[in-house]
Amino acid sequence: MELNKGPYSISTERIDLDAVHAFLSRSFWAEGIPKELVARAAANSLCFSLFDLSAQVGFARVVTDRATFAYLCDVYVLESHRGRGLGKWLIESVMAHPDVQGLRRFLLVTRDAHGLYARHGFAVVDAGRHMEIFRPRLYVESE
Repeated sequence: MELNKGPYSISTERIDLDAVHAFLSRSFWAEGIPKELVARAAANSLCFSLFDLSAQVGFARVVTDRATFAYLCDVYVLESHRGRGLGKWLIESVMAHPDVQGLRRFLLVTRDAHGLYARHGFAVVDAGRHMEIFRPRLYVESE
């Protein structure tokens, strides 16, 4: 899939792993993540790369069985490209992709972008039923 809007494009075929790793390794949710893990995660996921001409400026990754379940993660738009509707366009593109249609459950975790995701049907989850194992400093502590 390749979508275009002015100088920007979204691709599910291309990815600049160096650029994605550079952002994720300094993000609050994946600080210190090794590049090899980013590469393995991308290879086993449905990835959406946002480009300004040929430079990767955003990303979203969907972990999915493409039938019943998906988890949206690693979503970002570089600070210098924010405020242009690119995050909204990126999520619209994710939600319109044929491989995520008809899913029974689509999850994500966000600290501060509830409004962006709510307009696409995401709602806050009943915390009494969902469980997790969460190791927020795993990559930093393993160095």
